Amino acid sequence: MAKTKIWSSSLSLRRDKETIAIAGNTKPTIEGNSFRGISSGRMGRMTSEEERFDLSGPLHLLTFIDWKNENTRRSILASLIQGIYVHERDRQKKRKGPQALAPPWWESFQFKLLDNLIDVDGSIFGAIYEFKPNHLLDGSPRYVIAFRGNFLKLRSFEQDINLDRYLILYKLHRAPRFEIAMLAVRKTVAAVGDSNVWLAGHSLGSAMAMLAGKSMAKTGTFLSCYLFNPPYVSFPIERIKHENVKRLIRISKSCITAGLALAMKGKNQQRNQSDDPFEALSAWFPCLYVNPRDFICCEYIGYFEDRKTMEEIGAGCMGRLATQNSIGSLLMNAMGRDTEPLHLIPSANVITNSAPSQNCFSAHRIHQWWRDDLQLQSKLYKYK
Repeated sequence: MAKTKIWSSSLSLRRDKETIAIAGNTKPTIEGNSFRGISSGRMGRMTSEEERFDLSGPLHLLTFIDWKNENTRRSILASLIQGIYVHERDRQKKRKGPQALAPPWWESFQFKLLDNLIDVDGSIFGAIYEFKPNHLLDGSPRYVIAFRGNFLKLRSFEQDINLDRYLILYKLHRAPRFEIAMLAVRKTVAAVGDSNVWLAGHSLGSAMAMLAGKSMAKTGTFLSCYLFNPPYVSFPIERIKHENVKRLIRISKSCITAGLALAMKGKNQQRNQSDDPFEALSAWFPCLYVNPRDFICCEYIGYFEDRKTMEEIGAGCMGRLATQNSIGSLLMNAMGRDTEPLHLIPSANVITNSAPSQNCFSAHRIHQWWRDDLQLQSKLYKYK
């Protein structure tokens, strides 16, 4: 599919000559009708059956759509993200017009692709969708900004793995791809208002959506955010089978983290708790869709449950301190590197899929989230 030339007149972003300043020689720019960067690279592949909406998509939603229903929102947003994966494959295979497989993934739900988000290697990593129904529907978004994750093929690793490195080193906010994404979010919100914009992402894309939402929340703008299999930068303690061992490790980790945080706080004389930006984010409730069999995202389950455990043993204050810090980030700060645990958030609605998965790879895939036979459990966690 060719680059989308249509842009809503109410969403004027003045993009013809804008650039984003980043470190290095590669500068992401905003050119023509697409947010993009300048470089070179290649991406991976997926099976043709999975690319086709009529064979793999949520056909059960085509007869009736209720945007107030959480399952409907989940399925459609997952489909929009899948549309980005397939759109990138269309670009690679030069499938255009009737041969393109991506459009049904958004057009089936009355969305229009307004623009592509293009990385420095020319690959499509995100999209801005506009909801275009015949009449307004309660609970529906007006715009959705969505991001894909990694392609799991060797030739796709160069750019995606480079972004993984940014994530692991707590530097995702400095990545060129995130610079492009954040600019798109800010300008869209400025043009149409925060209540009209939803964020969504899968895997690495959910890390970017989370960071974008977190950055906006720090300014008092709380966007609806839907994160599928968001990566948690830590050893997946949740995968340990023995509950008592797992509980002991979590308590020990919280104590160590809180101890390091207190030591660093005394050394650096940080601000008062009343000025704590982590607590200021507590009114923002992104939706986290996690699978306990997925070692990449499953630790979010334990991350939020650990607070309750610390309260039960009378160490609630220590648990709250631990929940806003990570050992890795604290150690980097001790070495003089100014980092922030970008994956940690105070509040969330955590939706867990307990349906059987063949393996950890299928537990991490976006395809599970538009099915109508999932075994879901939802828990709301509020930081206080």
